[in-house]
This record gives sequence, C-alpha cells and structure tokens, in this order.
Amino acid sequence: MAEDTPPQRPHEQRDSYDSRPGGYEGRDRGDGFRGDRGGRPGRDEERPRGLKARLRAKARKRARKAGRRAFRGKKVSRLTTDRTLEVDYKDARVLRMFLTETGKIIPRRISGNTAKQQREVVQAVKRARHLAILPYADTTQ
Repeated sequence: MAEDTPPQRPHEQRDSYDSRPGGYEGRDRGDGFRGDRGGRPGRDEERPRGLKARLRAKARKRARKAGRRAFRGKKVSRLTTDRTLEVDYKDARVLRMFLTETGKIIPRRISGNTAKQQREVVQAVKRARHLAILPYADTTQ
C-alpha cells in the first residue's frame, strides 16, 4: 500500500509528533521549511559564504566608501553642453548616446537630461525603432 502513494517532500511528510504538515508543532526543523510562518532560512545565523560572495561584498563596500569621498556635481546633459546636437529620429548617432549597449533608453537621473529633453529623446528613439533605424533590443554580443 505504501508503494502506491507518491513520495512526499520533506515538508509534506507527516510526523508522529504532530499531525500537521508543518511538523514539530510549527517550530523550525532545521531543513529550511518554516511551515506557515514564512521567512527565509538562515537569516538569523551567519552561514559560510563562498569566495565569490565575499569578493562581491568587499567590492560593494569599497564602492560605497568611494561614493562618500567623491562628491559629484550636478549632472549636465550632453544636449545642454553641446548646442550642435539636435534630437532627431533620423540621426541614429545622436540617439545611441542615450541608449545602453543592449538598446535600453538611459534614464534622466543617469543622462542628466531635463524632463523636456528626455521626452524628446524617448519620442525620437521610439520613432527610430518603429522605422527600424534603431533596434528594439540588441541581443547579439
């Protein structure tokens, strides 16, 4: 009869101590399943991290320190500084300045455009994409 029933996952197994699927009266059993309480396992205790994770954490810490030291002035748009640049949907060279390598439009807070300039850029990029002057997304790398 036990052969007919499909194997159960550890958190679905019923235990003799408790009849609920959570088992052990809702306490954490140590296998990561916490019943209906939610939460993520291992948040309370410090678990060993791999080399990659330690290096990433170190790099993040260094970047935060560098960000505190160096004060960057107000962002200035390329359209504001270079008066010869004009946003036009036919000019792919200018529009590519406001796109990432993957083809996403760079946000205002990064590019430094004013709201009006950003609206013009977005409108021109969308028109250029529609006419196949610019790709929607560049997947070839």
